Amino acid sequence: MSGTDRIVIEGIGGIGGFGCGVSALTRALTGNAPSPGTLELSTGSGPVTIPAFRADVSRLEEFIPVRTLRRIDHFSRLGLLGSHLALADAELPEEERPRLGIIIASGYGAAGMTYAFLKSFINDGDISASPTCFSSSVHNSAAAHISIQLGAKGPNLTVSDVHLSVPSALATARVWLAEERVQRVLFGAVDELSELIGYIRYRTRDALPAGPMTPLRTEMETSIPGEGAAFLLLARESASRGGYCTLDASTTGTVPIPGFPFPEPGLLVLGADGSRESGRRYAAVAQNARVACYTPLYGSMPAGPAFDLAAAALILKGGRVFPSPGSIIRDFPASVPAGGDPVGADRISCLTLAGDEAYGLTTLGRVDPQ
Repeated sequence: MSGTDRIVIEGIGGIGGFGCGVSALTRALTGNAPSPGTLELSTGSGPVTIPAFRADVSRLEEFIPVRTLRRIDHFSRLGLLGSHLALADAELPEEERPRLGIIIASGYGAAGMTYAFLKSFINDGDISASPTCFSSSVHNSAAAHISIQLGAKGPNLTVSDVHLSVPSALATARVWLAEERVQRVLFGAVDELSELIGYIRYRTRDALPAGPMTPLRTEMETSIPGEGAAFLLLARESASRGGYCTLDASTTGTVPIPGFPFPEPGLLVLGADGSRESGRRYAAVAQNARVACYTPLYGSMPAGPAFDLAAAALILKGGRVFPSPGSIIRDFPASVPAGGDPVGADRISCLTLAGDEAYGLTTLGRVDPQ
């Protein structure tokens, strides 16, 4: 890839608690987001119901026959639907699909099927443990199903780095395109909310949230677990037919806080998800910055940064900032633009913070800066 050949986001596919597709995500971002659903958990004290952002994968039947879907688990269905939506959004011709590279980011992987396999192993022994659960339990199961269904013959990879899975996987996607291994990469982030993940969150958080997520109020725990898939079709600019924006950089590292070295002034999309543990670090890093935060639309999950990227791409395409839900309630000095305000810069940075002062930073730019 030449020095002037940038990476373009050609298509977006998303599914989560907000609905399905770019139109549903756009409606949510403009202030028409549905309320979260619920997840029932079995505990030693009896059943408990917690708020959760659940994803409906029924639209997958528009792309794949029902008979084929019978043995495909929920985690892989999320990935399949997100990938098909991204390709449909980009209007990628069928004949170009075999040349796709595929990269999936996932913090938890197929957690539901992993523990279903362990349960069958414990109950039925090693000889009778479920082979279906075993084959669906590996992290790469969603990427494998996508490759098979699309007939994609390019390189295929799943990256799992918990909360930094998205920026870590994007760095690899950039390398593939820079080395011209492929002309396009279908990149996606997938995480499911299994009953086990819900139970762990219920047992390890201080209390169930009493209201909506307010991630910029960093001294309170307001996170609501979520699940979903967000996909981006990435292409070298020389091979692209146009798109939403460019993918300029994706880095990970460790930095002291405060004093985070922002690359430039402009809009900073925070991955703060209502967790008090990480919220204080976001507050320290984003002091006096111009910020936006959209996690209350899709919930708390490791795949969340990919939804942040989709929102940032839509902002750059439209030239206007979407309103940040619950931003009026915040406990650190920052400027939060109102819905409809101009972007004010040719680039948007998306910031993800993890434990041990680790960070991921991805920067998007306008396709044609004015």
